[in-house]
Amino acid sequence: MELKLGGKIALLLVIGALALGALYKFGVIKPGHMPISAGKTIDKETLDKIKAGTETPTTAKNYSFVAKQAVSQVKGTSAYTFKDNTVVFPINIWGGWAPIIAANNGFGPNKDSVFFKKHGFLVDLKLIDDPVAARDAFASGQSHVLWGTLDMIALFAPGLSRDSRTLPIVFQQIDWSYGGDGVVVRAHINEAKDLRGKTIVLAQNSPSHYYILSVLTDAGIQPSEVNFKFTATAFEAAKAFVDNSDIDACVSWSPDIYNITDEKYGGKKGGVSGARLLTTTRDASQLIADVYAVRADFARDHRDIVKGLVAGILDGYDLAQKEPAKVAGLMAKGFGLSVDEAKGMMGDAHMTNFAENKKFFFDKDNPANFARTWAAASYVYKSYGAIGTPVRADEIVDTSVLAELEGKYPHHKDEYTPAFNKVNISRMKLESQPILTKSVMITFAPNSWALDSKYDSNIPNVLEEVGRLAGKFAAARIVIEGNVDTSRKVEFQREGPRIFQEMSLAVQELSERRAESVKQAIAAKYKFPQNKLAVIGNGWDNPMSLTDHSRNRRVEIKVYPPEAE
Repeated sequence: MELKLGGKIALLLVIGALALGALYKFGVIKPGHMPISAGKTIDKETLDKIKAGTETPTTAKNYSFVAKQAVSQVKGTSAYTFKDNTVVFPINIWGGWAPIIAANNGFGPNKDSVFFKKHGFLVDLKLIDDPVAARDAFASGQSHVLWGTLDMIALFAPGLSRDSRTLPIVFQQIDWSYGGDGVVVRAHINEAKDLRGKTIVLAQNSPSHYYILSVLTDAGIQPSEVNFKFTATAFEAAKAFVDNSDIDACVSWSPDIYNITDEKYGGKKGGVSGARLLTTTRDASQLIADVYAVRADFARDHRDIVKGLVAGILDGYDLAQKEPAKVAGLMAKGFGLSVDEAKGMMGDAHMTNFAENKKFFFDKDNPANFARTWAAASYVYKSYGAIGTPVRADEIVDTSVLAELEGKYPHHKDEYTPAFNKVNISRMKLESQPILTKSVMITFAPNSWALDSKYDSNIPNVLEEVGRLAGKFAAARIVIEGNVDTSRKVEFQREGPRIFQEMSLAVQELSERRAESVKQAIAAKYKFPQNKLAVIGNGWDNPMSLTDHSRNRRVEIKVYPPEAE
């Protein structure tokens, strides 16, 4: 696999033939969304080990474990200040901000920006990588905007909502994280369900945390059923995984998730033996959404400015598409990177245009829309104990500005719906392990494959559950496996080989038709491409229980990575 710099960290290795020796330089640390570390140099002995493949080149060379910590309380809230007609808009080092940097013509407030020329106000893009520091600046009124992944906003919202002035209001999506985050597992972990009882290292209260909690929840594993170890940063988590063979998995960012993977699985020379990527946001491509939120009092007092922000960022999207090199230059200057590093960063995000914002906020059938993504983040953090009562989605979102911009961007099309070719399911199952398996119970009438909510009132909830899973793993292949009650299997065996074979074929067909019914219902409701969903009938061959036969009347949903095609 090719090294994916993406921008989370720019990794440049320059080997000179002269007396200067070798220099190993780390540029930016981002992803997602955490503080920067730069200017680190590796000594010649370590560099020689890396070149020889005897040391895994992780970003962090040291790590320390930290105790589980609750999200810190907001330090204090107060009214905002608004000087010189300038919106203070903190951002972090992240390629997804390209549209607003383009629209602002850089970072500082200036009259050559789209915001001033079209809407009459200035924007000051301040670099605040620490999300807690950004939150506290927002709460104290020093800034008017809070950057964050939607799951981070869900984590912060209960504390910020205690003061009605600082309730965060989301008006727009900036991007989807695309490929920079991932889960690396050791050889004995075949899929997510194997993480039960195992040790996972990560940075807590971060997008990494939400990522793994979401995967565990979908695999039917409670947070209490795994052993979490925490480090201060995601990059330290990768180093801890390399150094401790008793750690079964880590959640981190690129390039570390690729560097520590075994070379035979597409990783770097010197990667951990047997280690592979279980999942990344290339397959879970609609899991982590980047947004920004505006203070409720500022949004109330300056709605015209908020509308200008939304429209200006959409104009900036066009600029970023038209002149990516120029925008990369602006990003490089503000972030302290090379232009090539800034270009690479932009590959970590899929920037969302008007059509994709419309789909995210307005499409009720979109399984990864705002409401469902917010509910999922709130659920996993509440289950984990990080928050108490979640803030409702309708308290946080305001779609009125986007609605008023309808028709202003007719050239914006949905460019984030992956295409799926027809797949050979047997080959896919043979050559690839699933990311996770989710068992759901659907009760069918005897000898029937019809989905009858009168017979099983929980069917709509099950379809919603499966739809959400398939929506989050938007680029992944979903296989629906039908299974049947095995209570009469022994009875048919006693009637002889011919009867047993005949009934086995009938049961096989019944289980496949039941899986097909689920597929058709999900595809129709959520408008998935037909080839994204495949079906298998297991007949009697995959019982969950040999005594409680009702548990075998189930459908299993398996998520396979795109490479499985």
